[in-house]
Formats: sequence, structure tokens, C-alpha cells
Amino acid sequence: MTMIVDSAALAEFCNRQETAEFVTVDTEFMRDRTFWPILCLVQIAGPEEAAAIDPLAPGIDLQPLYDLMANPKVLKVFHAARQDIEIFYNATKAVPTPMFDTQVAAMVCGFGESASYETLASKLAGAQIDKSSRFTDWAQRPLSERQVKYALADVVPLRIVYQKLAARLASTGRAPWLDEEMGTLTDTETYRLDPALAWRRLKVRSNNRRMLAMVRELAAWREVTAQTRDLPRSRVLRDESLLEIAAHTPRTADDLARSRGLGKGFADGKFGTEILAVVNRVMAMPETDYPAPSPRRDPPQGIGPLMELLRVLLKLRAEENDVAPRLVADAEDLEMLAGDDHAQVRALSGWRLDIFGRDALDLKHGRLALTAEGKRIKLVKLGPPAAEAAQ
Repeated sequence: MTMIVDSAALAEFCNRQETAEFVTVDTEFMRDRTFWPILCLVQIAGPEEAAAIDPLAPGIDLQPLYDLMANPKVLKVFHAARQDIEIFYNATKAVPTPMFDTQVAAMVCGFGESASYETLASKLAGAQIDKSSRFTDWAQRPLSERQVKYALADVVPLRIVYQKLAARLASTGRAPWLDEEMGTLTDTETYRLDPALAWRRLKVRSNNRRMLAMVRELAAWREVTAQTRDLPRSRVLRDESLLEIAAHTPRTADDLARSRGLGKGFADGKFGTEILAVVNRVMAMPETDYPAPSPRRDPPQGIGPLMELLRVLLKLRAEENDVAPRLVADAEDLEMLAGDDHAQVRALSGWRLDIFGRDALDLKHGRLALTAEGKRIKLVKLGPPAAEAAQ
């Protein structure tokens, strides 16, 4: 067990990994009281050794670690990488490359919708992961030997998990499937926090364009304030309070103080003053600057039963092909596919078309039927498949 707390030891460790085919990576961080995650520990396992790196050690230079993350010759293996990648992106404005996510690979290999690391470690590496330190305070120092051992358990068995998943992908020819799914994780836009787009996370159900403008501007103000002051968004303004302000447009501190979860002290303070300025700015804004509401997609009358048939077909074909159904199509995809043969959905292109999309179109148009035989669902061909019928 190795704990790296100085720059020289980190540089030497990272240099030794430069010849590795891959390294497994995990991070421990805290963000309970901050907007930006505080990186507290980085665990790296190469083929021959593993180490826990202490980013909080006085004077440590993390550049060798960042160089390793950017090394195009070394594959970086994560499990459920999104939050780990966010940390590296915040530090370097780059995504570790090349990259492999074992949770995504497990979906491609038939381990379910979102297989946990504990499940994969047990099934593929024969390792039992002790999660008793899951809620530890990683910012406290010194870390105990048990904490470090717990942290390293997240990367040591991951080596075997990766190797076995990679072998399955190679033997089944599904490596390209994974490449397609990794696109979102490797796209830097996934991690760029643009205040102007922050309002989209709130999923406002309103066609009132002025209210949408209020939500957009208030969310942008909150995002900038939270980032600048390094505070959680909820510590600046809770979602429910933001939406109430957008709906009722308080113009005075007394009006604002009556909003849900707020009070006189908040309304008379700096945040209250800034919120009222945002409200007044939006009230003076020309309607041409209001955002357009998202187009409503009301499903056609009677489409529900067809969606249920498509859902059964999806589950059947996913089981037959040993792949997670959500990776092939989600509920929104099924709704769009039920209403439109040419819908812009993933299920109608690439490998998804081969294992589900064509059958879905055949089911819609009476060229395929579902029947039960004992405890199993079977497909019955009733006509030429979609490709032939189109000719």
C-alpha cells in the first residue's frame, strides 16, 4: 500500500506508468459545502503497483498526474466516470484520453442498466468490496490505513474487471458499440458549465415566455454567484424558491420576503438586492429576447398500447443480445418511434437498428407478432421484413 504525499514520489510513480497499456483510476472528493468539488484523493493502479495520491499534501505538484491523464499511449479505466472526469476537466480543461468506462462496458456486455462496481468486482474479479468507509470525510488528515486500503480497493480489482470486459467486447465484436457510447463522456461540452444554459436543468413546465425568461436569468445569476463564491447552488437559492420568484415576479424586498423559503433577512441582503435587479431587468426586456418554450410532443391518441408492445419487444431483443435495454432505447425513443417510422432516435441507426429497430418497424406494421410459448415470448414473422418491404 503506497500513499504519495510529495512531488518527487508522484513524478516517479507517474513515469513508471508511462509504459503501461492501461491504468485504473478513481477519485475521492468532497462538495457538501462548495460548488467546485474538492479533490481529496486520487487512486491509480498500473499493472504492477497501485498508489493513493494526496492532492491536499502541502506543496505537492499534480502536473505529473495530469500529464499521465493526457498521455495518448495509456488507456485510463474508470467506473462510472462522469464525476471523476469532471474533476480532471475543472483542473485542466481537458478530458483524460483515451478512456474506458467499465459501467458503460458492462451495459454493452449484458450486466444490466447500471451495474455497480461491487457487482462487477465480485462477478469478474472475485473481490468483495468493503464499503464501510463510503461516507468518510476524505478532507480530514491524516487518513487511516483502513481508509487508504478502502480507497485502493476501488482501483486494484478494477484491473481484472477491465481486462475481462475488454475480452468480452473483443470476442463479441462489440468494441465499436462501446466507442459510440463513450462519445458523451469524452466530449468536453459535457463538463462545461455555461451559466446561460443552467436553466435547462430545471425542466420548467410552462409556455409562459416571460416566466421562462425569468427562470433563465435567475438561474444564470445563481450559477455565476455559486461558482464565484464557491457555494452549492442550493445555498444561494433553492430550486423551488427560484421557480416561485419567476412565477410571481416580486418587485420589492417585502414581496421577495414572502417567497417560499426566504425571509426578511435574505430579501434585504445582498442576494435579495441582486435578485430584484434580475427581476426588474427581465420585466424591462423586450419580448423578442424571451426564450421560446420547448415544443410539446403530445403522443397521438391510442399510442399507449403500441408503446407497451415496443417495450416488450425491446426487453426481449435486449435479453437475446445480452445488452441493457436502456442502451438500445429509452421511453422517449419508444414514444417517438411509435409515432414516426423516421423518428430521429438511436434505435433506427447502427447496431441498434440491427438488433431492435427493424423488428420495431415490422411490429408496428403487422409484419411481426409477439406470442407466448410457455414462459417465453416468441416472435412470429407475418410478412417480409422492413428492409424488403421498403423495396
